[in-house]
Amino acid sequence: MKGIILAGGSGSRLAPLTNVVCKQLLPIYDKPLVYYPLSVLMLAGIREILIITTPRDKCAFEALFKDGAHLGLKISYQVQDKPRGIPEAFILGESFIDNKPVCLILGDNIFYGEGLPAYLKNLTSLQTGACLFGYYVKDPERYGVAEINDEGKVLSIEEKPKNPKSNYAITGLYFYDNQVVTLAKQLKPSKRGELEISDLNNEYLKQNNLHLEIMGRGMAWLDTGTHESLHDASKFVEVIESRQGLKIACIEEIAYRLKYISKAQYLQLIEEYPQSQYRAYLESLLTREFV
Repeated sequence: MKGIILAGGSGSRLAPLTNVVCKQLLPIYDKPLVYYPLSVLMLAGIREILIITTPRDKCAFEALFKDGAHLGLKISYQVQDKPRGIPEAFILGESFIDNKPVCLILGDNIFYGEGLPAYLKNLTSLQTGACLFGYYVKDPERYGVAEINDEGKVLSIEEKPKNPKSNYAITGLYFYDNQVVTLAKQLKPSKRGELEISDLNNEYLKQNNLHLEIMGRGMAWLDTGTHESLHDASKFVEVIESRQGLKIACIEEIAYRLKYISKAQYLQLIEEYPQSQYRAYLESLLTREFV
């Protein structure tokens, strides 16, 4: 399965923070925001990844991740000159997807919780249909919303409805089979001039080929589209890391623990970091028991 991180857009709601750098490169406590969605793909076992970003920010992502080889990954880049909706990621990434199943994650979403890697790995073998993640929220009108019956079957999906039919928001993590490019190309822009991800998901729903995984109370889903949510995400990560002494979304640790890289490669990564708390953490993993 291939993986796509959608890191485009202007981030206008976060101005002036985003006047010179994109939202996905802003810090969430001790690392860039994009580390968090990248870590989700890595934990899922996905190692071929396309980052879609703006013409302005492409060089910054390339400087940060290069080709991904140092993490045991293969990372490539694609420019989206103007945001035209989430499904455009599949059209831009058609040659990268290469008729394979694909996982798309939004570059400003953070996922955390016990059992998340197992959830993800179960879905990387998906060959037919689509799988989404639902999360109970108090303000569903801000999101795409799934209406489900007592058996958990999806009945409908609406984008930012005025009168939501449930409190289950669709998160920014999507798994699709290899027909997603074809379906994305058939979509028509909405009234706001964009291709809507809810329209794409409804195409799978019409086929009776859409599955929804509900993320329980032990899981956290954070988006970072406002100054308040950006700050809250940083505080969340700080609290967890300070309490446990273990980092969330440490991509070097994930690469080492999942054996994407050797110990020698991990040591080389450490040497390339200047003296810092982050480097000290990477060094500490060589002498502590993994948990």
